[in-house]
Amino acid sequence: MDTQNEEAVNLNRGEEKEEMNGRKEKSLEKKGSSFKKNSLFELALPSFKEDSYYLSDLKESEKKALQEFKEKIETSIKVNQFLLGASEQGVAKDGKEVQGEKPTSQNTNNSDNNGVRTEKNSENGKSVAEVVQSHDDISIWGVPLLHSKNDQRTDVILLKFLRARDFRINDAFVMLQNCVAWRKKFGADNLLEEDLAFDEHLDSVAFMHCYDKDGHPVCYNAYGIFCNKDLYQKIFGDDEKLKKFLRWRVQILEKGIKLLNFKPGGVNAMIQITDLKNMPKRELRTASNQILALFQDNYPEMVAKKVFINVPWYFSALYSMFSPFLTQRTKSKFVIAREGKVTETLYKFISPENVPIQYGGLSRPKDGELGPNKPAAEFTIKGGEKINLEIEGVESGATILWDLVVGGWEVTYWAEFVPSAGGSYTTVIDKSRKLCSSDEPVCNSFKASEAGKVVLIIDNTLSRKKKVAAYRYMVKKNLV
Repeated sequence: MDTQNEEAVNLNRGEEKEEMNGRKEKSLEKKGSSFKKNSLFELALPSFKEDSYYLSDLKESEKKALQEFKEKIETSIKVNQFLLGASEQGVAKDGKEVQGEKPTSQNTNNSDNNGVRTEKNSENGKSVAEVVQSHDDISIWGVPLLHSKNDQRTDVILLKFLRARDFRINDAFVMLQNCVAWRKKFGADNLLEEDLAFDEHLDSVAFMHCYDKDGHPVCYNAYGIFCNKDLYQKIFGDDEKLKKFLRWRVQILEKGIKLLNFKPGGVNAMIQITDLKNMPKRELRTASNQILALFQDNYPEMVAKKVFINVPWYFSALYSMFSPFLTQRTKSKFVIAREGKVTETLYKFISPENVPIQYGGLSRPKDGELGPNKPAAEFTIKGGEKINLEIEGVESGATILWDLVVGGWEVTYWAEFVPSAGGSYTTVIDKSRKLCSSDEPVCNSFKASEAGKVVLIIDNTLSRKKKVAAYRYMVKKNLV
């Protein structure tokens, strides 16, 4: 029967204890210990607490707004006017931002008493109602908008639109109108059926990968490869290419939303991780603004947290560029981690076994597709410290498999097998080597010819930096 390291493992230091700055190191920090805050904008950006979707948790004013919102939608749909003349002004249209208007400033100046828009689409002279036929089974993300359908998911969806507009009913109604119309015109409901991966490099640009500690699906974004001018021209060289890219990027988001259940107490939002390393800020300004416009106006409250990693020195300028497109509520969801703090920051929200290997975790591209990854133990290595991780109770004939990673590496690692029998010799089973930041996790195995223990040694004595690390192991016993 297999034995896994689901319980804490014995972590032993070597006999010699290093001293740093004239004092002995304190005991090794255990899993779950607090981390120092390293965010560059920590004082400027308030933390965000995810809202509840239980009706009992709403304020009385919010309950009233939700009820009025539902009645407004019900009335407009029943009389076939929900999408009558829905405006596309103030939202990103077909991947293009409307010039002169911010994507979040949807207004209701041309609404009738029921808040129903009546202007025409100036581009083709047709109202959006002529593009989208209104009927009583109208839905969004597979959730009916009519509360009379008695679907508990309806309240969750409607609350997202209300919260995105600070419970201003008319504004939320217009946002919902425009979103439904945009989805029909953009073909968002059928995106998952399309093959839009038009370049192999896109696999590393944006992708869904595993879940955070609270069960939110995680989406990673890394645009650093576009510092290559030839690749940039290949993807963003003209308007048609940009439209194609935006359509592909929306498809990635739709894949993430497919993982949400839209139920009170359920998983109703995702985590976005954006890697700013080598990102060409000037060249991607147009694409970035259009992505922000599309997402903020058509995917309200779909992100529980937005984590920026590998934040360079110029991030303050970059932030000021896209800040006007974001609501204060959106900004409060931001977490900022400078270079060198990536793994430490991600471990706060995502278990090591679910963090991609390129960010200091143990998860490889296809992990998690066939079920949860095997759990890993998380620990901290102080600057100037060497630690031993002991896997004890290994029987003769058993095979030991282990994975190990240290965020940022720059440590020396090796592994030994120590027999239980007196007079036997310790054997090096994984030779000593210096591991750097570009190295992938150690993944190794050893078959014991006698009883004993495996010891994994991590030497950080040449560094003053604290590092977060994780490992897991499995012992396969000899059943013969």
